[in-house]
Amino acid sequence: MASQRRDTAEQLYSLIANEEDARLCKDIPDNACHDVPRNFFLILGSLVLTKLGDLLVNPKTVLAWLLGAVGASGLVAWLVPIRESGSLIPQMAIGAWVRQKPVRKWFWIGGSLGQAASVAAMAASVWFLEGNAAGLGVIGALIVFSLARGFCSVAMKDVQGKSVPKTRRGRLSGLATTLGGSATVVLTVLLFWNQGDPSTGFYVALLGMAALLWVIAGVLFAGIEEEPGETGGGGHALQEAIRSLSLLRDDPPFRHFVVTRSLLLCSALASPYFVLLAQQQGDGSGLLAGFLLASSLASSVSATIWGWMADTSSRRVMIRGAAIASGVCLAVGGLNLFSEANLRSAWLYPLAFFVLGIAHAGVRLGRKTYLVDMAGGNKRTDYTAVSNSVIGVLLLVTGGLSALASLISATAVIILLGLMGALGTVSAIRMKEVE
Repeated sequence: MASQRRDTAEQLYSLIANEEDARLCKDIPDNACHDVPRNFFLILGSLVLTKLGDLLVNPKTVLAWLLGAVGASGLVAWLVPIRESGSLIPQMAIGAWVRQKPVRKWFWIGGSLGQAASVAAMAASVWFLEGNAAGLGVIGALIVFSLARGFCSVAMKDVQGKSVPKTRRGRLSGLATTLGGSATVVLTVLLFWNQGDPSTGFYVALLGMAALLWVIAGVLFAGIEEEPGETGGGGHALQEAIRSLSLLRDDPPFRHFVVTRSLLLCSALASPYFVLLAQQQGDGSGLLAGFLLASSLASSVSATIWGWMADTSSRRVMIRGAAIASGVCLAVGGLNLFSEANLRSAWLYPLAFFVLGIAHAGVRLGRKTYLVDMAGGNKRTDYTAVSNSVIGVLLLVTGGLSALASLISATAVIILLGLMGALGTVSAIRMKEVE
């Protein structure tokens, strides 16, 4: 039975690899070649499940609604910063700790189970508490959730780098995003099918379902056959984290990558302002479903294509994604700045959001593939940890600047982010190829 499952995995992998020699073993240990098909699909399944979980605990939709429902709307502003920066900023210390262990998949499994426990704690807080007490319970659980997510982020790139060959990593990420996006379309339709206001119990059930998805993902990930990696340079985690910062000074290609990635934050930061403009100009309840569908469809229709393109040149994927993101931001900003109000429809924003989602999928997948391919051995873990920690701090800084600009108008923020994306496009053009 096990042999039959292995043969099936190899046949499916051969179709995805789209080549006669599906056992291409570029940039992975020789001993890992035999397990590539099995590992490919175990990682794929884990990623799809966690992407579904992410939909069910989306801080911009589900968690924001929950805090409002329990009377803790004053805490909504903390959801997105904690969700993103909380998982990024500590990653230098996390990366130094992970590097000390030859097998890193257990860090991902622990992170997945930690996220499951955190989401279960959110559900319990909403069900048993009220008001700010419930809101603080959700915020506290979200902090733990973000830290657990940081372990998954660092460990995933290293495990993937040791288990899946170069030129196959992009299509793995793309296929996972496409499958996850397609599934979220179905969940979004089911969520808004009744057009009514779901009860608190319904959303608590969604959180419980999300927790279960992370548990199953952890079980799948435990089945990966991971070859032991390098452990050189291990030491005290904080000391190693500080030492790793020297990469920004001593490694020009990596420094250039971090600068480019920082400028490409525009594709992520602009999204809420599209939603804000739509709410100001139309029926927010109907438009919210439109935005969720646009986000899911953007991932499902584009990620696999981006993934295949990234296996040829992840740099060009970053350039194209950045150019599209910059263009749509400047177009939306210009439309609001120079056109008459009666010429604009609020339903144009979900369409623009859809295009921005396609661009963001390209930027995200391109820079992930570029980072994995540009580094080998322990450098892969160091690069991931340092870049994520720096981006976590810059997210807080850029978010603060965006908040100040929003005092003028949401349009001003979108235009500024569009210009930021244009600079990111130029910076990506100047990067070197790594494939």
